Amino acid sequence: MSRLPLDPIFVERARTHRAYLISTALEQAKAFFLRPKTTTVARPKPAAAADPTATSPKAKAAGPKAKPSSATAKASTAAPRRKKTRAQHRKAARNWDKKELAAVGVPGPKLRIEEHTIQVAGFPDVRVRLYHPSTTDGDQAVPAVLSFFGGAFRIGGIDYPTTDAGFRRRAADAGVVIAAVDYALAPEHRYPTQLEQAHAALEWLFAQATTLGIDAGRIAVAGVSAGGSIAAALTLVNRERGRLPIRLQLLEVPVTDLTGGHIDLRPVREMGIPRIFAIKELRSVAKTYLLDRRQAKEPHASPLLARSHADLPRAVILTAEYDPLRGDGAAYLAALRADGVDASGTMYLGATHDTPIFGGVLPAARRWHDDVVTALRSLHDAD
Repeated sequence: MSRLPLDPIFVERARTHRAYLISTALEQAKAFFLRPKTTTVARPKPAAAADPTATSPKAKAAGPKAKPSSATAKASTAAPRRKKTRAQHRKAARNWDKKELAAVGVPGPKLRIEEHTIQVAGFPDVRVRLYHPSTTDGDQAVPAVLSFFGGAFRIGGIDYPTTDAGFRRRAADAGVVIAAVDYALAPEHRYPTQLEQAHAALEWLFAQATTLGIDAGRIAVAGVSAGGSIAAALTLVNRERGRLPIRLQLLEVPVTDLTGGHIDLRPVREMGIPRIFAIKELRSVAKTYLLDRRQAKEPHASPLLARSHADLPRAVILTAEYDPLRGDGAAYLAALRADGVDASGTMYLGATHDTPIFGGVLPAARRWHDDVVTALRSLHDAD
């Protein structure tokens, strides 16, 4: 049981989220039970007896003039409608994020920004944005952090207002270059696309370090939520493929086990969110990201399930008391320690999954930022 009540600022938000989940579930149930009956489609006639115009070149050429069946019409419009819905959802999420920054967040400072597009063999190219600290001496190489945003693998991006502000503040306050990776979103692009993009970005950052003004001996990886999963998995891939000298992995409320084996639903219950809705929402994350749920057992999808975590970078893991992912973070911390990795963790009492964006109104969020900055500043320390 939690020992500290949910911070008052989150009480109303928990109520709003609960209402949203219930409303969504009711809408889905209504759509299911009121859906039109499926039309039985007759099997096609044998080729010899079929309408000769159906397969002739002239019929194909005249196809657009033919009136499609209702079943065909539905099939042809279903995919665009789903895509439009996803686009609308992401637009709404970004607009909400903008309001959140104005209402409860802290704007980021103006910094020198540069963007690069990295080619990824066999996968879509990926955009990487560099945030340079303003206090940097142009002739002195500085540490860098390859960073991955959160959003359940399906929303978010480096252009989201709170994400951009957070990167700016961390770069400025820690005196490091933040290399933010705008990885592809699911379900349009599924695992392992995001991880391959992450690895390509890591190799590029090391290869171009001198040109970019970065100290190749002081590079870290960091990620929030789904981005934490990508960052953790990236350290495994790096150990397998190149063993580039990553100095630190900073994981905030990370997803480390997509099988759901370490989901802790006690925080959900204490916030008054019905268990069934919470489970459905959490399961949908894996369903969206993975092509096959069996992939959840793969270490690159669930870093906690790796046979060994030996020889991975030093780790700092931050979790929140009122977050069902707190079990993922704690279990991953234990696994790293068991295999000899220098790993530390902090749980923020009375806090929720998205606490860091509330820096303008919440002391815990400001403390969270300070702890992140302290971890990143350690990259400046002498070996």
